[in-house]
Amino acid sequence: MSGKEMHELVRRLYPLCRSITGDGVRATLDVIGEHLPLKVYEVPTGTPVLDWHVPREWNIRDAYVRDPAGRKVVDFAESNLHVVGYSVPVSATMPLRELRGRLHTLPDQPDLVPYRTSYWAEDWGFCLRQETLDGLADGDYEVVIDSTLADGHLTYAEHVVPGESEQEVLISCHTCHPSLANDNLAGIAVAVWLARRLAGTRLRHTYRFLFAPGTIGSITWLARNREAAGRVRHGLVLACAGDAGALTYKRSRRGDAEIDRAMAYVLASSGRPHSTLDFSPYGYDERQYCSPGFDLPVGSLTRSTYASYPEYHTSGDDPDFVLPESLEDTLETCWETFAVLEGNRRYVNLRPYGEPQLGRRGLYDALGGRSDTKQAQLAMLWVLNLSDGDNTLLDVAQRSGLPFAAIAEAAQSLREAELVAECTE
Repeated sequence: MSGKEMHELVRRLYPLCRSITGDGVRATLDVIGEHLPLKVYEVPTGTPVLDWHVPREWNIRDAYVRDPAGRKVVDFAESNLHVVGYSVPVSATMPLRELRGRLHTLPDQPDLVPYRTSYWAEDWGFCLRQETLDGLADGDYEVVIDSTLADGHLTYAEHVVPGESEQEVLISCHTCHPSLANDNLAGIAVAVWLARRLAGTRLRHTYRFLFAPGTIGSITWLARNREAAGRVRHGLVLACAGDAGALTYKRSRRGDAEIDRAMAYVLASSGRPHSTLDFSPYGYDERQYCSPGFDLPVGSLTRSTYASYPEYHTSGDDPDFVLPESLEDTLETCWETFAVLEGNRRYVNLRPYGEPQLGRRGLYDALGGRSDTKQAQLAMLWVLNLSDGDNTLLDVAQRSGLPFAAIAEAAQSLREAELVAECTE
């Protein structure tokens, strides 16, 4: 059911014209805010953020190209991908030969409109299908871009699910792409439903969900939240979360962070088709969180990876490209991974000399009628043997080959019987 609901959110957000700033971002956060309480931040143009500055705010009302016969051959109202993002205002008439340099197409994908931006250089242009360009006749064309580029704000939002500890899990997704359903709306939808599910759970960690424009948004958050960044114990960037491709996890810069190990364990033990990649400083906002000065334990979860599928950054990335069952699968993978992180602890065996007698403590009797009695007994023995203060329960699960949930349950039973004690950091 949640897969269908997430897909409906993708469809609802799809028409909005998002960018790294502007009213499209605010409208997107308004919709998200119907599902989650958000704290919205507005950061003024020119604010220094690490090695960057918050740019001027861009908004657009309309844009089109009319051919010599007066017909709109390129129309922003049809798709917001038709305009190069951050295009400055234009109102002109020019011959096709002059206009061609401003028209962007995909010759190898003639029926698709590309996505192009010009964030950091004042410029303008249109994107269209190659087959449309091929059909344009010579003559004078009317060109209009009704936009503004002026001092304003960069907008981002947070949603926090409190836990028992101030140690945080950061879940980040970008809000800067216009009508691209898999990249980025699928990640937003999964984040929203994950936050809603976590809200009904007793949590050890505090979960911070960040909805911000790519690159400049995460840089702005890091610049303004150094203390909060220092509390991040695990993190995940969500993107491309709804296509038919197999799940892909990209490790943090550290490579062996707890979330790297937990995600690899969940993917491997689930039987899902998947791949696991080493970190590289290319992709989504994990490259900001994992920059050497911060070096946060933040990985990235996608299905098909950045720029790896034909529909990427084109009009082919529409709501039909996103599958409810893929959204559901991505959500469940996140849920299972965070369940491991929530339950992963270190214990020390309080009776380490020989095997303690479990029967007289009622531990074997408590397992008597279960269908998984042998597994539960093995889990207890593994926990006892590896509870030396160094191994975590995830270590025990990986070494034993038993499900993490069985290991965690065994540890709890042994703790109640005062055979193990949790190690505190």
